[in-house]
Amino acid sequence: MDDRPIGVFDSGFGGLTVVRALIDLLPDEQLVYIGDTARYPYGPRPPAEVRLFSEQITEILVEQHDVKMVVVACNTAAAAALDDLRARFRVPILGVIEPGLRAAAKASRNGRVGVIGTVGTISSGAYQRAAGALRMSAELQCAACPGFVEFVERGEVDSDQVYVLAERLLSPLRGGEVDTLLLGCTHYPYLARTIGDVMGREVVLVSSAEETAFDVRSVLQATGLHRSPGQPAHHRFFSSGDVGLFAEMGRRLLGAELSVAEPIDFCRRASA
Repeated sequence: MDDRPIGVFDSGFGGLTVVRALIDLLPDEQLVYIGDTARYPYGPRPPAEVRLFSEQITEILVEQHDVKMVVVACNTAAAAALDDLRARFRVPILGVIEPGLRAAAKASRNGRVGVIGTVGTISSGAYQRAAGALRMSAELQCAACPGFVEFVERGEVDSDQVYVLAERLLSPLRGGEVDTLLLGCTHYPYLARTIGDVMGREVVLVSSAEETAFDVRSVLQATGLHRSPGQPAHHRFFSSGDVGLFAEMGRRLLGAELSVAEPIDFCRRASA
């Protein structure tokens, strides 16, 4: 038994989809979540910068919050930094790319899987490499969707503007006969209704959140790191941006578990 919390981080609100899945599947576990809203979006940033941010956040989770595991709940960060994080830190580090691919492969009927993500994630080739490592037989069609994250962070998940943007960005995939679409960014499930309307009822949308939670459970069981059952779970949420806005938006997106957000200032820590 290990009562230490699980660390989770993302560039903003998107990782709360993973938090929701973790709370539902593992209600006894405690979580520490860091949303780097002051520096989002990660998608357009150079990979080296995303790696720097990811290492900085993981160091805080491991050294200051004594987490027993870190979930990189950001596809862009996982694509840029997952291998480096695993090499540097001595706790299990899980990403969201491989779990999402496994779920999409299971859901596909015709073997044509679409993947949408940020510019950074798609241009990195991380999904193609992961598909090769998993020996997936499915054909991947990938498309970057710049602008989606910003709409979610502003709370505009069903506006006319985001629908028009989705129609334009998803057009190549609509013509590619994909029957399954993997939402390769943890922000995108909040746009699922709009994306589903654009892609059509016959296309199955897959989020990596639930599959990632199953991976976390498997690691906890295999390593004996799971928490003693029956104890109340206390979760902490940190934002590098406006904590009031984060708490308000977070409650709408996650639920009552996000009662308050705490500030975190990476610039101050870097200069200390």
